[in-house]
Amino acid sequence: MKIGIIVAMTSELDCVRSLIRNAREEKSNQATFYVGSDGKHEIILTQSGIGKVNAALRAQTLILNYTPDCIINTGVAGGIDMSTRMFDIVISRETVYHDVWLGDGNVIGQIEGLPPRFPADNVLLQKVERAVSGNDRIYSGLICSGDQFITDKKELETIKKNFPEGLAVDMESAAIAQTCHLHDMPFISTRIISDTPGVENHMEQYNSFWEKAPEKSFTVLKQILAQL
Repeated sequence: MKIGIIVAMTSELDCVRSLIRNAREEKSNQATFYVGSDGKHEIILTQSGIGKVNAALRAQTLILNYTPDCIINTGVAGGIDMSTRMFDIVISRETVYHDVWLGDGNVIGQIEGLPPRFPADNVLLQKVERAVSGNDRIYSGLICSGDQFITDKKELETIKKNFPEGLAVDMESAAIAQTCHLHDMPFISTRIISDTPGVENHMEQYNSFWEKAPEKSFTVLKQILAQL
């Protein structure tokens, strides 16, 4: 199986690169791809950078240049549900834009002509859920994406009001999901909760999170790849 993996930040990239044996580095314009194998699958790994445009462009290049069988976006997210805690795992059953509204006739989060939300590929979702089922505190649900680093409780409350079932907020998942939707490419995002914006000491949570995040991300991704 040929699997594309997209991460947003260097700390995530360094973690995932350790999974790839004999990786070769390939360039396409300003994009760098690491191509190799984990012993079972062909892996194409790339770092998108932060934000929706970066994520969508990198997904597009990955799809057109490498034609993977599926794309996995792995990384971190803020919790937007008080039931989630630091290091919980959220799997994207659906993704949505929390910062899009095109006026009357469209629901919040919907780009006209596209689905209000982008569902994960069902087969991929089931395999990923099985892969991580041995971990504590796993949730499958809605991930909300936007070009905004959420730090304020009022911002969090607005997202939660518009998307009551939302579990996590990030800056890339929905953009990659939209790109994959337009290319009929199976996609899923897995996110580790770094903090809950708006709660006391949330920035302290976020900063301390990075000490253990690479190990957690590494473990989860290995479990997923073994199941696929």
